[in-house]
Amino acid sequence: MSLDVRLQTDPGAISSDPVMEARRQIEVCNACRYCEGYCSVFPAITREKVFADGDITQLANLCHNCRGCYYACQYTAPHEFDLNLPRALASARAESWERLAWPGGLARVFQKNGGALAAALVAGFALMFAAIAALPGEGEGFYAWLSHGAMVAIFTPAFLLPLAALGVSLRAYWREVGGRGLTLADLRVALGDVARLRNLSGGQGQGCNYEKGERYSDARRHAHQAVLVGFLLCFAATSAGTVLHYVFDIKAPYGFFSLPKLLGVPGGILLVVGCAGLMLLRGKADPKLGTPGRSSGEKAFVWLLGFVGLSGLLLYAATGTALTGALLALHLGSVLTFFLLTPFSKMAHGFYRFAALLREAQERRLRDEL
Repeated sequence: MSLDVRLQTDPGAISSDPVMEARRQIEVCNACRYCEGYCSVFPAITREKVFADGDITQLANLCHNCRGCYYACQYTAPHEFDLNLPRALASARAESWERLAWPGGLARVFQKNGGALAAALVAGFALMFAAIAALPGEGEGFYAWLSHGAMVAIFTPAFLLPLAALGVSLRAYWREVGGRGLTLADLRVALGDVARLRNLSGGQGQGCNYEKGERYSDARRHAHQAVLVGFLLCFAATSAGTVLHYVFDIKAPYGFFSLPKLLGVPGGILLVVGCAGLMLLRGKADPKLGTPGRSSGEKAFVWLLGFVGLSGLLLYAATGTALTGALLALHLGSVLTFFLLTPFSKMAHGFYRFAALLREAQERRLRDEL
């Protein structure tokens, strides 16, 4: 039997290789084209006849796992083609994150043992902060437990080094998928897709089929939007506090009607609500359509991000009480863990997906210019 025939009829022959299995299924989809209007993946598929490894990487990261194509497909099991494109692309996507992550190997460790690793780091860092807080301090509010200088010395490299690691990984991704010079138009289109989470609408504006099988739902998109907006508000709150401290010489603690609190409190609430929603939806979703062998890392990331928001809210509520020191240590421990694990956790998927959307916007523009 020829290799071409095996690719179409015998998925078990090559399914151990995520990229080759994704290519096999994409080639069948490209011949069928029934799902052409479902999301950005299918129009991108129809532009090609032969799919290089970089094409598979781009398509896998362009997929948002809304799962609508699976329920519409006539070639799923028990058909001999045995298509499960959401799972195939999820496997290829996870393979790309783990392979391109820098330093190498750490992403694979987290994805397979994420819960234990995140819990151990949060506990360890919390003990470290508790030990530091036990030393004589100076200042008001949280600074009575941990000085501003100590926070800057710990969190500045913990923030910048993971960003540098992500930059190395994304540069490798951009080269692999054939990315070129970007324009403001490319950036505007990609940012619009991110803001609307358009690819979580199934391409038809009806939502996706993540947790309700053949029924459409916007619940997953709403949960993602809550997490995204909550994270951005928390980041804006930290940035506002930095500007107040260094530019206007207005030092913490800040009152409730200050900009850091007006941004941070709603941000923390949205983080908790969004992460709780994602965990509930995961319990309803069909695990056979997700990423095999990566549930520990995926769950750990959602729990960690939600715990960052929850511990921050509890810390604010307990300010001035005997619980302040313990909650401060837990909150800072979770934040530090979140920063350090960002290049290796599913947090990185936001950066890769944005890069994939940029590449897609660029490709459409270049083809329109021809």
